[in-house]
Amino acid sequence: MLDAGLKDQLKAYLGNLRQPIELVASLGEGQGSKDMLALLEDVAAASDKVSLNLAGDDARKPSFAIERDAKDSPQDKVGVRFAGLPLGHEFTSLVLALLHVGGHPPKFDAEVLDQVRALEGPFRFETYFSQSCQNCPDVVQALNTMAALNPNITHVAIDGALFQQEVEARQVMAVPTVLLNGQPFGQGRMSLEQIVAKLDTGAVAREAEKIKAKDAFEVLIVGGGPAGAAAAIYAARKGIRVGVAAERFGGQVLDTMAIENFISVSHTEGPRLVAGLEQHVKDYDADIMNLQKAVGLVPAQTPGGLIEIKLENGASLTSRSVILATGARWRNVNVPGEAEYKNKGVAYCPHCDGPLFKGKRVAVIGGGNSGVEAAIDLAGIVAHVTLIEFDSQLRADAVLQRKLASLPNVKIVTSAMTTEIHGDGTRVSGLTYKDRNHDSAHRVDLEGVFVQIGLVPNTEWLKDSGVALSNRGEIEVDYRGETSLPGVFAAGDATTTPYKQIVIAMGEGSKSALSAFDYLIRLEPAVPAQSAAA
Repeated sequence: MLDAGLKDQLKAYLGNLRQPIELVASLGEGQGSKDMLALLEDVAAASDKVSLNLAGDDARKPSFAIERDAKDSPQDKVGVRFAGLPLGHEFTSLVLALLHVGGHPPKFDAEVLDQVRALEGPFRFETYFSQSCQNCPDVVQALNTMAALNPNITHVAIDGALFQQEVEARQVMAVPTVLLNGQPFGQGRMSLEQIVAKLDTGAVAREAEKIKAKDAFEVLIVGGGPAGAAAAIYAARKGIRVGVAAERFGGQVLDTMAIENFISVSHTEGPRLVAGLEQHVKDYDADIMNLQKAVGLVPAQTPGGLIEIKLENGASLTSRSVILATGARWRNVNVPGEAEYKNKGVAYCPHCDGPLFKGKRVAVIGGGNSGVEAAIDLAGIVAHVTLIEFDSQLRADAVLQRKLASLPNVKIVTSAMTTEIHGDGTRVSGLTYKDRNHDSAHRVDLEGVFVQIGLVPNTEWLKDSGVALSNRGEIEVDYRGETSLPGVFAAGDATTTPYKQIVIAMGEGSKSALSAFDYLIRLEPAVPAQSAAA
């Protein structure tokens, strides 16, 4: 099952096991069970601390549990299970689950791990994933870690492509989808901190109190994507007090599958790049405040005074200078049915959710690079793809258009405006578009709609702040990254800087940090940082 290179890596990783573990397999007669047996045999052969038990009787077949001996210590009982093969993006989830059940300490903040251990439960989690989903591993790994630490928590990760009947019965149409005690808990990427915050209702209030007590910063970056991370590194290297308030560290890059134009790195993936960015920021003395959504900006009342950033949890942060790097999000098509059927057939990530539509009919809205790439990827999975483009021609690169045109199960419709997404109350059943040349309406019967029409800046919270925005909602900046407000700078996809690219965002973030530092040293007189609690 595993090639020689993976076997060597696995053997090295499992050398960190601190106590014996057992793989308890529940297998059937199909090819999936044969593949799982081969995988588990490879895992067991990689360490003398791993044993294989084929007497499992779980209803989901094929599946396996990862257990440790809890005869003498019931509190050490573990409930970690994989239903389906944890390969592709989930192979790392398997390795980490083996290590954490085997006693190797998870690499999370100690305070968060203490919160996990204190949860009373019972919490029975089920996560539906696909092997091609880059958002799923974070969720699977977080819940596996929780189950490894707390006997009141169990988790089973289920490959939706392998358990199609179950997916249909539970109307799972997007991954990752998480159920708690049989009821919907969440969809999409979630970090351990986000999951714990949903379970520990007092966590938000406690975090707000901690933030209120923080002293003012010299530079405060709002946003944790490539622009925000670069700004934090450049500012922290100046030896000044730097803070980063991010709704989700990594931003849109976390949802990016393949990155092949990051200079000097021929290929990487979004989550891997974000992990490197976060570690690089942590190498410096920067205060990272994750899961903090900004909802307001109050300009300094005097030249060189403190700028206030209001947060959703009721707390505020103050700083002598601020860098806005809030990035952008997927643009909605904004037609009837889109909101109603989001995650019920309306999707935004073909890599994540494509496998759930195997053998079905789907549409892709958007004829740029993202839309055409999505259609090409989906054509290898689904029965038929209809690509709908508003313009009279596709806008994607020529090489992508040639590839798309060569696929037999793709129909390209241009000069078409999507007017409605239809459904039966539980899932998508079709789409209507208007032919812009003849003003006629056409309905396409299908089961899924993938929206790929670009990005919208995350700047709604700035509309009454005094920060000048373009008619597209982008923050207006000059060549130094300065905004219309003194001491407020901006960088990345939320700004008017053209070409929304990772490498450009990093450069703009670095420039904004240098501009902010230049602003600080030229203040006359310098205003000392004051306590936010004062």
